Amino acid sequence: MSSTAFGSISLDGGCIWKNELKISKFRNRDGRKLFVRSSVASSPQSLQFAKTKTENSEKSVRIGVLGASGYTGSEIVRLLANHPQFGITLMTADRKAGQSIGSVFPHLIKQDLPDMVAIKDADFSNVDAVFCCLPHGTTQEIIKGLPKGLKIVDLSADFRLRNINEYEEWYGQPHSAPDLQKEAIYGLTEVSRKEIQNARLVANPGCYPTSIQLPLVPLIKANLIELRNIIIDAKSGVSGAGRGAKEANLYTEIAEGIHSYGITTHRHVPEIEQGLSDASNSKVTVSFTPHLMPMSRGMQSTIYVEMAPGVTIEDLYQQLSISYEDDEFVVLLEKGAVPHTRNVRGSNYCFMNVFPDRIPGRAIIISVIDNLVKGASGQALQNLNLMMGFPENMGLLYQPLFP
Repeated sequence: MSSTAFGSISLDGGCIWKNELKISKFRNRDGRKLFVRSSVASSPQSLQFAKTKTENSEKSVRIGVLGASGYTGSEIVRLLANHPQFGITLMTADRKAGQSIGSVFPHLIKQDLPDMVAIKDADFSNVDAVFCCLPHGTTQEIIKGLPKGLKIVDLSADFRLRNINEYEEWYGQPHSAPDLQKEAIYGLTEVSRKEIQNARLVANPGCYPTSIQLPLVPLIKANLIELRNIIIDAKSGVSGAGRGAKEANLYTEIAEGIHSYGITTHRHVPEIEQGLSDASNSKVTVSFTPHLMPMSRGMQSTIYVEMAPGVTIEDLYQQLSISYEDDEFVVLLEKGAVPHTRNVRGSNYCFMNVFPDRIPGRAIIISVIDNLVKGASGQALQNLNLMMGFPENMGLLYQPLFP
């Protein structure tokens, strides 16, 4: 320690830190030391050098991440690293119980967090809210057993479909928490913001439904497109299939090719149709085909629609512009600009645009997201921000990674 006009301070490499002051140490040409004083923002984001378990425990909302060893769980941890109000106090991962997050995900090695525990050993007495990143079909029973006072964002599909018979039809097993299903709010943030603010349990949307509903819901509500002949050609990075070891997802099986799958049977179909039917107040059926792309993350939905009589491309563009002019994360590009997945990678943004088809009366809409962020963990954090009364962009202003 040394004493200066600024009080007692300690050296940290080439800089001296004292509360909100940063004093950078340099040498001029004749070798003499120079100290340059500058202010430092006092938010936790700018104090990352001092992150400790104590700091996490002092944040206003204590977070549990159930299923922290999966892709969506690790994204939650990454995003929360810079959140000024949310601190992780519990992480579960049955197969990785007893391990640190850094040993499972080396890119998170600097995060000073509690070791992961099995879900049966989890203590929720020090938790205010939970991100549930567990596999489909297992979440209902676990959420049923959680303390009633917890706020919950569920990233599985277990509470997305309001009709429990439809859930059984598409997921092959009865719904085991029908009372909770009645309580769950579908969490497409920009569409259901008011309902999410007052919710205890939010069903976070799937990645494909997010990329599809964000452009289509405003157009359907404004009666600008026909409800028939909606064709969706969607493509996702391999991380969308989860982290479990699967032969079909090996590098040699995926690389240098495009793979269609779930043709007419993909489980996101009823979720997409539920959202579009809500927007139209009538039954909507779509033609949806997903494809797996040889990339780690990213998602593009190319959507073909028939415009209502007398409607033009300009009408579609203006409606999307008005619908999302005040939204942080949905971006309508300049006319003619093509959305690309690489331009949203690592971010919570959805870029979209609309183009005239060669076939008169039809339009082509392109929407891109990062399937792990806006398509999963980022939207989940956006929702919990609303549920806890914080600005929905808090901790989410990561800019896209490029290249």
